[in-house]
Amino acid sequence: MNVSGTVRVPGDKSISHRALMIAALGQGRSELHGLLTGEDVKSTARVLRQLGVEISPIRDGVRAVVRGRPLRPPRAPLDCGNSGTTARLLLGIVAGHPLVARVVGDASLRRRPMRRVTEPLRTMGARITEEKGDGLPLTIRGGELKGLRYESPVASAQLKSALLFAGLTGAVPVEIREPHRSRDHTERLFAYLGLGIRERDDAIVFEPTSPSSIPTFQLSVPGDISSAAFLVAAAVLAEGGELIIEGVGVNPTRTGFLVVLERMGAHVERVNLGAEGGEPVADLVVRPGPLRATEVASAEIPTLVDEVPILAVLASRAAGETVFHDVGELRVKESNRLELLATNLRAVGVRAEASGDDLHVSGSDRPPRGRVDTARDHRLAMAFAVLGSVPGADVRLSERRSVAISYPRFFADLTRIGAPPPPRGRGK
Repeated sequence: MNVSGTVRVPGDKSISHRALMIAALGQGRSELHGLLTGEDVKSTARVLRQLGVEISPIRDGVRAVVRGRPLRPPRAPLDCGNSGTTARLLLGIVAGHPLVARVVGDASLRRRPMRRVTEPLRTMGARITEEKGDGLPLTIRGGELKGLRYESPVASAQLKSALLFAGLTGAVPVEIREPHRSRDHTERLFAYLGLGIRERDDAIVFEPTSPSSIPTFQLSVPGDISSAAFLVAAAVLAEGGELIIEGVGVNPTRTGFLVVLERMGAHVERVNLGAEGGEPVADLVVRPGPLRATEVASAEIPTLVDEVPILAVLASRAAGETVFHDVGELRVKESNRLELLATNLRAVGVRAEASGDDLHVSGSDRPPRGRVDTARDHRLAMAFAVLGSVPGADVRLSERRSVAISYPRFFADLTRIGAPPPPRGRGK
């Protein structure tokens, strides 16, 4: 199998969520180019519309126009679908507004923990009522807030962003410390718009101006490195060729995947460096090559947590045993990714084990063969589709539709670059 060509991946999911939310809080017309058109971002647009924000349809190749205005109480529950980012950041936004909202989600989202966000928001003054323990559905009553200095027990960009949005909408100061640095898209967007964010003594400090001063803006969203990671992996596993992925965001808090790949012996070059909206952007040039095992330290995980599934797939083709340390956070993603990664790798003939919060994967050159249960998790579906593209593979996916959450045209792009995925429907 050879890969070749030039491709552009969808807009960054994390930035798309945040850009829509900040544009909704501005009092006027903002234009957003290159938004991800996946289901998660559409969930964010849907709940913002319920709060009275005018947002044009989100379509490929069409700029989205957002007309911000004071938020109004919703007439129905705010349905966040499968999107944890939507739910957690939304709680921060609502906390600073004098309104009541019931927040709900699908079965997968209802299993994801919310207290990591709701507890500090309660400390700030938000009133939150749980219905079924630590998760959705819940009801939040926003209003007057007080400032917060918070030592976060986890490195979580969603938690950090929810608290920053609460500070922004409530016009109160917020100071956050994390055990490790998590992705910083919210901070960069705040800084780009002049919203009073800075770093002080290893803490993120927000000192507010009035919410009415949030400016309108235009923004081009860079390509999502988490989506690009799957095409990078397919090119690395190929027998020959060269792949160029254009306009990818290379924010240092998101490029741990590339750092680990380099340790494993992969060839990924960054060219045509630039910037969009305070975010560094580059084209990635990828060539195949043999891989060797590595250890991924706990401090690295926040910079690559979404890429662990595809890194685990690459580890299954590397010489030696790769260990991912402290990846217990994967248990509370769209699925129990940690256990499912180990189980599915074993199902296709790979030695893998989830031991406590660590994941061990032993490499093999045997063709992977077997059925994979994706649990409707988009990143598992894409990771094992890439594994199914290696010569001699017979990997059958339980479903393929979940990729629409973050990368709707994934299978078409995989075929386009010369790495055809498992045939449609073979997992049934």
